[in-house]
Amino acid sequence: MSVDLHPVPPGQPAKKFAFLAHPRADVAADMGRVWRPLGRIPSSAWDWGLRRLPVPPQLLATIRRHDTAPQAGPDGWMLVVPVGARQLLTEDRRWAIDKVEQSIDRAQQLGAEIVGLGALTAPVTGAGRLLRPRAGVTMTTGNAFTAYLTVEALRRLLPAAPGSHIAIVGATGSVGSCVVRLLADEPLGATLTLIARGERRLTSLASSLAPHDTGVEVRTSTSLDAVRDADLVLLLTSAADALIGSAQLKRGAVVLDDTQPRNTDPRLLTERPDVLVIDGGVAAIPGIDVRGDIGLPRGLAYACLCETMLMAFSGHTESALGEASVDHAIRMRDAARRFAHLGFTLAEPLSFGRPVSWPEPLPEPDLAAAA
Repeated sequence: MSVDLHPVPPGQPAKKFAFLAHPRADVAADMGRVWRPLGRIPSSAWDWGLRRLPVPPQLLATIRRHDTAPQAGPDGWMLVVPVGARQLLTEDRRWAIDKVEQSIDRAQQLGAEIVGLGALTAPVTGAGRLLRPRAGVTMTTGNAFTAYLTVEALRRLLPAAPGSHIAIVGATGSVGSCVVRLLADEPLGATLTLIARGERRLTSLASSLAPHDTGVEVRTSTSLDAVRDADLVLLLTSAADALIGSAQLKRGAVVLDDTQPRNTDPRLLTERPDVLVIDGGVAAIPGIDVRGDIGLPRGLAYACLCETMLMAFSGHTESALGEASVDHAIRMRDAARRFAHLGFTLAEPLSFGRPVSWPEPLPEPDLAAAA
């Protein structure tokens, strides 16, 4: 793949960073990560209070590299934007954006020069394009490194799927479109179904693959029913609720859920033991100390947070907002290799937060016995 990498000049100093997250579907549980007694407040009370009371951004975690001097202080911070996932999608957009702006103000006060937009803070702000520019602050959605790690996970999972049909739900989004374009250069599977709500953008995305002559059959659909035939389903939507349940998946399907809040129904664990669900977008960071409960086992972090770290450690000064680009995904891949002593590799898999093993490839059929 030939791209202009625009590398950071050698010796570019590292920067401090902050990463923004927000409570997911269960607001009480996530606020309990900030301070345990807060988890005892009913979610309905949280929904009312976050909308009507001037709740400030909350500090969730401090982040420090193992290879920096302790007296230098934290390398970064993780902040909670005080808005629940459903509120971000349903309340007045200007109000939601203002909450994100207040959190960036807080990040600047802490000393952050790089700010990452986590989970739904990116789509609600138009992938950061609706936020006001700030002198001295570089911003990212974190979507490019997420796309890169997602392709790595697809590569690990496809041999264990019952066939070679991949379906991508949310294909025209920032991460989805970058994944599709990465697959144009390194195709996987025999059939690729792109699923999204907007037919025009779907058609345009599918057409962009034609010049690559990948040999992969490309289909498009605006209906979730299209996942029923897929062997490997990738979820990349901005929905706040579960979209995929037991009735929508073929026998033996593999699902890579790259969403926060997650789009897979937890009842799949008991109702469909033949289906494997893997939590996507998670990297291993053994060389980084995260002091706080970010909803993952120690030593792991979401890929969007990792992109924020990589940009800070590399001293990037150019924001990565809007649709994630292949060029930036490659830049982040190279930065991950540069800082490999800290981690930034695809994590060992989790399924609904529980450790599992990468599945073994399916055995080749015994053609002689069949004959």
